[in-house]
Amino acid sequence: MKSLFFALLLTLSLQATTIGGVAATVKGEAITLYELKKEMQLLKLDASKALDSLIRKKLESQEIAERNIDVSSSEVFDDIKKSAERNNMSVSEFYEAVRNANGLSSSELKEKIREKLLSQKLYQAIAYTSLSEPDEAQIKEYFELHKADFAHPKSFLTILYQSNEAAKLQEKIDNPMFYSPQIASGEQRLEYDRLAPELAAMLERTPLNSFTQIVPDGSGNYMTFYLKEIEASTTTDLESNRAQIVNLLMGEKREQVLSDYFARLRHNADIAIIRTGE
Repeated sequence: MKSLFFALLLTLSLQATTIGGVAATVKGEAITLYELKKEMQLLKLDASKALDSLIRKKLESQEIAERNIDVSSSEVFDDIKKSAERNNMSVSEFYEAVRNANGLSSSELKEKIREKLLSQKLYQAIAYTSLSEPDEAQIKEYFELHKADFAHPKSFLTILYQSNEAAKLQEKIDNPMFYSPQIASGEQRLEYDRLAPELAAMLERTPLNSFTQIVPDGSGNYMTFYLKEIEASTTTDLESNRAQIVNLLMGEKREQVLSDYFARLRHNADIAIIRTGE
């Protein structure tokens, strides 16, 4: 009898621990308090908004499974290869650049690419028939309302440092007076419109009179730029930004369709909020 009592007590204790670690369930699948806290920290959201985000993600993953949507390893590799080519890098150099910039291993990058492609396929399945191209009036209105967002530098005056050893470049960054014959350097003016998007974005993020992160140079070596001067753009015109505006407007339309879809899905789904804090 005593052993039965202790067995029952242990079972109840385990159940309490499990329930105590769950923030919500979505169609029977749990969202844990650990996941909730992680989402709050990652997205800088309060508990309620972070839980909304996790519920949306859970509904998306369930919808992907129910629709039998899948992404092959070759699709993931093709996406990575295209990103590498846009930056004039080999795939291995691209992996290293991502690792240096974001701390992601190649396997972690592949998983993020897979998640992105799964989401794209789901979005296409849900929103494809509901989307139409924006008309000229919508494009012009968006441009006028967001003109400042499309302003970008005309060029960057930099000093390019290159070496076959990333460690030497890091020494240069840590101590600008450091000299090594293994580091080649030269002043370069880089025109914004002729740069790969990722390189342009990296330079835009870099404060004046400082170095960019170290990245592969596409020839087996490494490079970093010292940003000396930013030449302001003289004009911001509609035509040069038309494609980007269309993409932004289509993205807004797509997100609205998806938000409406998942709002209806959430309304009809079996969702139980257990608790959002200790």
